[in-house]
Amino acid sequence: MYKNLYDVCDTKINVYTEGTGECTIIFMSGSGITSPVFEYKSLYSKLSDSYRIAVVEKPGYGYSGRMTRKRTVKNIVSEYRLALSAAGIKPPYILAPHSYSGIEAVWWANTYPNEVKAVLGVDMVFPNMALAQAKEIPEYEKQKMLQKHRQRLLKIASGGITAKLLEKYTVNASGLMTSDYLTDDEKKEYKRLFYANLLNDEIKDESVLATDNAVEAHETGVLQCPGCFFISSMKSPVKAITWQEAGIQYAARCGGEYHLTDQGHQLYTAIPDEMADTFRAFLDEKLK
Repeated sequence: MYKNLYDVCDTKINVYTEGTGECTIIFMSGSGITSPVFEYKSLYSKLSDSYRIAVVEKPGYGYSGRMTRKRTVKNIVSEYRLALSAAGIKPPYILAPHSYSGIEAVWWANTYPNEVKAVLGVDMVFPNMALAQAKEIPEYEKQKMLQKHRQRLLKIASGGITAKLLEKYTVNASGLMTSDYLTDDEKKEYKRLFYANLLNDEIKDESVLATDNAVEAHETGVLQCPGCFFISSMKSPVKAITWQEAGIQYAARCGGEYHLTDQGHQLYTAIPDEMADTFRAFLDEKLK
């Protein structure tokens, strides 16, 4: 049901769809979300009664195959577009990026303005936040942080007591394993995919190229289509500006609507009804 693979750029990309509508809401995954088709079900299932939704799993994520190209924003967006075309899903699109994929959404919307009607930010990364982090954290420090994170993942992936003790912060970080959003069988599959994809190089490559991709998105200009953004109070290592301040500043620059929340970065499992109602009202006004 959830697995629909299409040949794209010498790999397989999974595209899951449900619902109907003239516009399709494209759910775009944050970095390290190892099973997007299950991860975002709590939110997209509440929108598919009004819109067609599509979850595109990037190479290295979910049921998709492995990457054959570097994780540049240009390559990633081209794979999204080719996968949607192969699935018979034509523009116009409404992009719903979570976290890291906010950079991809800004680049996509500004580079192909005739394809994208709106952006629904699910605590997305804005280019200004990514660039502020790059300015404060030197590349060698970033590489050290990535290496430490990789070592933690190796311990988790090996299973055993460490993986068990950290389940609250790893496989159940968004609360899906203790929620009613997934069936028991879906939870088992979610957990299997989590550990199967945990150490994939695609996630590492995205982190390495994050600054370059943010620059690419920034150079396309401020977001040029309507935007509605949920912005959490997530903490970040940046001192010059908070995560929430960066989101508010960016929304002001592009004339976007924003909603502040203290429900964390995985807010889609905490307040999915509020988010769905807000996004639906926004789209009803902007696309009428």
